[in-house]
Amino acid sequence: MDRRTFITKAGIGAGAAAASTLAAPAIAQENEKITWRLTSSFPKSLDTIYGGGETVAKYVREATDGNFEIQVFAAGEIVPGLQAADAVSSGTVEMCHTVPYYYVGKDVTYAMGAAIPFGLNARQVNAWHYYGGGIDLMNKFYETQGFVGFPAGNTGVQMGGWYRKEINAVADLQGLKLRIAGLAGQIMSKLGVVPQQIAGGDIYPSLEKGVIDGAEWVGPYDDEKLGFVKVAPYYYYPGWWEGGPTVAVFINKEKYDALPTRYQSLLRTAAQAANNDMLASYDYKNPQAIRRLVDQGAQLRAFSQEIMQASYDAAKEVYAEVSAGNASFKEIYDNQLAFKKDAYLWAQLSEYTFDTFMMIQQRNGTL
Repeated sequence: MDRRTFITKAGIGAGAAAASTLAAPAIAQENEKITWRLTSSFPKSLDTIYGGGETVAKYVREATDGNFEIQVFAAGEIVPGLQAADAVSSGTVEMCHTVPYYYVGKDVTYAMGAAIPFGLNARQVNAWHYYGGGIDLMNKFYETQGFVGFPAGNTGVQMGGWYRKEINAVADLQGLKLRIAGLAGQIMSKLGVVPQQIAGGDIYPSLEKGVIDGAEWVGPYDDEKLGFVKVAPYYYYPGWWEGGPTVAVFINKEKYDALPTRYQSLLRTAAQAANNDMLASYDYKNPQAIRRLVDQGAQLRAFSQEIMQASYDAAKEVYAEVSAGNASFKEIYDNQLAFKKDAYLWAQLSEYTFDTFMMIQQRNGTL
């Protein structure tokens, strides 16, 4: 054999072998197989809000060629929907998809991760989360609960709920039994409302039997599925307690920290994609659903300015009371409040002016 040919071939062979030896661990690492479970706070029938968890799982699975598998379970399949965060803290599951304000009974600071009455709208809350330090501030708190969290959905501003009778003035709220939870319930109680904690599946029969006088849920698309228009025809707006509520993924802190950094990054990216996807989905579906609900007999009503102002004043009282006794809430609330002042100043010049003009065109039939 020609010596030069032999050396060349030998060099190629040795180099290939060395490359193979060096690359093997990297390939093995890239193909690391992980299977997690995600419990949702929502039933599968509410396809858009439940679908946020499936969207996260889908993006992670596709980006890893199926090597990072997140199995999604509906509310009740592993734990009840309102115990999703507890399951993550305890390590029963690695992840959950939920709304942070569901857990204000544990600590009112949770509400800041989702929405507070007269807070931010969907665009603003995303700006606060991603650029205003919101995610970091919330994770400082979430770490005390045993997990990390990231925005993974938003419904946009919600409706003010379904009522068996008209609500025209603050006096009409006295003794009103309303399905409403969290900080909003605390605020409404200052106006005479009797807040009721009722699971989604029990709202319809409670309204039908007169056990409650009204109920808030989400918005036209989801509300239509639950059939509220049949038993409580007065449909009020806006849901001032949820101007842009964030749906989040909570991930067990120890499990998250143990992941390769690329998987951590992928989870954050998938959650952000799901966050944008859900809002776009609701913005597409709600206009069609509200037309159908009106055809079915829904009577649209706006909350009076008297009710809105009284509710706003009551909200400020509650925030002062909570801030006085909860340092975590106060830190995050003060940060968001400073951002909110500038955000609404800008909105007056931008979205509000443009949208108002376009709404006039819509009403005039000139679009």
